[in-house]
Amino acid sequence: MNNKLPAHNNSNDTITLDALIVGAGFGGLYALKNLRDKLGLTVRVIDKAGGVGGTWFWNKYPGALSDTESFSYCYSWDPELLQEWEITTRYLTQPQILKYLNHVADRHDLRRNIDLETALTQARYDEAAAVWDVYTDNGNHFRARYLITALGILSASNSPSIPGIEKFKGIVYHTSDWPDNATLAGKKVGVIGTGSTGVQVITSIAPIVRHLSVFQRSPQYSVPIGNGPVDVTYVKNIKENYSEIWKGIKNSTFAFGFKESKKSVFDVDDVTRQQIFEDAWNYGGGFRFVFETFTDIATNEIANQYAQDFIRKKIAKIVKDPDVARKLTPHDLYAKRPLCDSGYYQTFNRDNVSLVDIKSTPIVQVTETGVKTSDGVEHELDVLIFATGFDAVDGNYKCVDIIGRGGEHIRDHWESGPSSYVSVATSGFPNLFMVLGPNGPFTNIPPTIEVIVDWITELVKHSENEGYTSVEANLDAESNWTIRCQEIAEQTLYSKADSWLFGANIPGKKKTVYFYLKGLASFSEELRFIQENSYQGFSFGTEANATKRTATTQIKQGDMA
Repeated sequence: MNNKLPAHNNSNDTITLDALIVGAGFGGLYALKNLRDKLGLTVRVIDKAGGVGGTWFWNKYPGALSDTESFSYCYSWDPELLQEWEITTRYLTQPQILKYLNHVADRHDLRRNIDLETALTQARYDEAAAVWDVYTDNGNHFRARYLITALGILSASNSPSIPGIEKFKGIVYHTSDWPDNATLAGKKVGVIGTGSTGVQVITSIAPIVRHLSVFQRSPQYSVPIGNGPVDVTYVKNIKENYSEIWKGIKNSTFAFGFKESKKSVFDVDDVTRQQIFEDAWNYGGGFRFVFETFTDIATNEIANQYAQDFIRKKIAKIVKDPDVARKLTPHDLYAKRPLCDSGYYQTFNRDNVSLVDIKSTPIVQVTETGVKTSDGVEHELDVLIFATGFDAVDGNYKCVDIIGRGGEHIRDHWESGPSSYVSVATSGFPNLFMVLGPNGPFTNIPPTIEVIVDWITELVKHSENEGYTSVEANLDAESNWTIRCQEIAEQTLYSKADSWLFGANIPGKKKTVYFYLKGLASFSEELRFIQENSYQGFSFGTEANATKRTATTQIKQGDMA
């Protein structure tokens, strides 16, 4: 295959490609590496950002941190880089992750195939030619057989509509679009949102602001993260055992790199159970607390109650003001995304921090000088921060025009909720492959991306070798996958909690299943079964009017080594 790209231009000339990838984060970079270097396709990546990194380019708010441990929040496909890259802390800050992804882009010469500051505006499938016409905000027109969307599951920001916001004379920030010149020191700051991002921001900025008002809708269960420097022995043990570690990650449920518990809370006595929770609390890590302690916290309400009670007692012990402790104490299921922090509850012992319970006293409006609640109090602010998260999973797809067969828009196709076949394809949209599309695994992201991108690569390779012009998920396969994901979700407590995992954070959004909750190893088995059964659930087309394939030779099995 021709590995040379047409020269980039800013005119309205059409740029013809084998594959166009949207997004230059973990998923987009690896998809580029695979399709370009393993399959020899002509490939380009576009991203609206000014740099690579995806979510981690934008999410540079104070305290931004991955709560997956550093040794597993990376790629495994470059074993030499695993040995070379310096591990200095248990968890990675946003600058550390961005530095890593930039290094990967340079190390593998990926930048020559990436167009930054280039946003997708419309993608339309040409049925006669079996190609995608893709248009961007800077006037480019790409024409590609394959369209790969690596948009990320947490990219489309959620900004609540509050009356009067346009009147506010202070500064408004959203954590997903944090400016480099933001200044908070010595200012009166308000934060709306106490999810994972809110917890990080609140803990980080409290020591530097004049006063911090935290507007809390729902109290959160959170455990210490346990971040900090790591010693030589810790790093040596990881690097000497990386092969086994990654084997364990990809054969586990949640793919975080620790041994998941197979013990029920009912297998131990009260004293032992308490000590296991205490050890997990002291070591740190939200996912470890839920999945390394006991196997049934997320599936059994009584087991979940034990974990709830443990954290509630910690809150009561940490927070000095009983009334503040009461407001910070959750009483619902411990079944949202597990949170961890660097002193969140301790933050509310500070004299310059106030907690505003907006369930008891809702926000009425934003005024010129602050936020007014229903009790008549106006909370004076210089800066208002929205830490209100994202329209997860399908949000980015709804922001652009993606139009498939018969002129069907993906928004309309997903009117009853986003759906897919094994998270990578959706019926009516041939040759469109999603990295982390709807109903993919709820797991550590980088290893999951590797599994999905590798599988998409094999599917594209199969299509190329067989001379097919289109690959499309069947509607019944997509419907059955949605039902399967729903059935799995209903066996967990996650389906009983209001969280972004089911779209509950977006007003008016239908609560539905967004993830495959059985884990990465099980998901990989699903993919393997489909592949071994001649890509069951997919249809392959050979449209008579399709454009001639770019490929001149088949890809041999050895080329994938």
